Amino acid sequence: MQQAIELAYENTLKNQGKPFGAVIVKDGKVIGTGVNDVLATHDVTAHAEMQAIREACKTLDSPSLEGCEVYASGQPCPMCLAAIYWTGAKTVYYSYTEKDAAEVGMSTKYVYEQLALPYEKQALPILHLKNEEESKNPFALWKQTMTNK
Repeated sequence: MQQAIELAYENTLKNQGKPFGAVIVKDGKVIGTGVNDVLATHDVTAHAEMQAIREACKTLDSPSLEGCEVYASGQPCPMCLAAIYWTGAKTVYYSYTEKDAAEVGMSTKYVYEQLALPYEKQALPILHLKNEEESKNPFALWKQTMTNK
């Protein structure tokens, strides 16, 4: 955990992004680290956890982080938490809470609240548009491709 906090602290000194750091560990070995690079890259997905996930997946040559532990300096936002779920990591540890982040103007509470609502009640319009050309159904193609392997 201390390494994640140190990454966040150093990143804040450099003013490259927001004060977040993350470390991913497998079998006691660090396989990925990341800092929030949003300000430097102008990429809203460049959160510390996302950067650490990208590095760890490259290290393992796999999208799976099963058996891995994620250490985040701050409580993961909904995007990062969803990505961590997708990786199959076994545990997430964090130091600073959403409340701590809110005290310095970085709350993610609104996003969590919106995601808890059905689409039709969310502030952002999320609308279903059916594919009119069923001959180009990517899900059907995926199923066919996976069946033929």
